[in-house]
Amino acid sequence: MKINKTALFLVTFFITLTIAFIAYVFPKITASEKQKPVLPIIGNDQNHHVSAFSFINQDGKTITSEDVKGKICVVEYFYATCKGICPKMNENLASVYKAFKGNKNVMILSHTVDPLKDTMGALKAYSMRFGADANQWMFLTGDKKQLYDMARYSYLINAEDTANGVTITDDFIHDKHYTLVDGFGRIRGFYDGTNMDEVNKLIADIHLLMTETNTQNK
Repeated sequence: MKINKTALFLVTFFITLTIAFIAYVFPKITASEKQKPVLPIIGNDQNHHVSAFSFINQDGKTITSEDVKGKICVVEYFYATCKGICPKMNENLASVYKAFKGNKNVMILSHTVDPLKDTMGALKAYSMRFGADANQWMFLTGDKKQLYDMARYSYLINAEDTANGVTITDDFIHDKHYTLVDGFGRIRGFYDGTNMDEVNKLIADIHLLMTETNTQNK
C-alpha cells in the first residue's frame, strides 16, 4: 500500500515539533522546581531582609552583618541573669549547636536584652556553660536601642509589641522564640525555644535550607 507522502511529512513534522517542545520546556520546569523555596519566606510580601548591624561578641570582637553574610543563622534574645525561660532556651539551643558544630555555614546569634548587666565578661562566662565556640555561637551585646530595633524590625521577635510611649531605658523584650534566617538575610521560620519538638523541627529545617542553598549554587 502506498503511503501518502503529505501525511507522512505531517506526522514526521509534528513528532519533531513535539520532541523540540519537550526538550525546550522540561529543563525550565526542572530548573523552576530546583529554585522553589523549601521553606516559606516570611515578612512584607517576601521583601523583608535583616538590616545591617554591629555588636560585640563574648570575646570582645566586633561582629557585623558582613560576618554572617551568606550563612544560615539562628537568632535568639535572652539575658544571662534570667531564671525563667532563658536557661531552658539555651539548653535547647545547645542541641542545635551540637548538630552543626564546626559547620562554618551555620551560626547562632544570641543577643542580650540587658546590655547594662550582660557585659562582655558576663557573656563570656555564660557562654562557657555551653562550651560555645565564639566563631559559631556568638553571645552579642551592644547599644540597647539597636539590639531592640533588630529584634522587632529585622528578626520580627515581639514584632507586635512596638513599646509605644516606653523609653528605651524601660523597654524590655522577653520572648521564647528563635528566628531562622537564611544566607540572604530573609526570615524562614520561628520556633518555640522551650519546646524540644520545635527545636528538632528547627534542626530539620536548617538541613532543608542547606539543601536549598546547595541547589541554588549549582
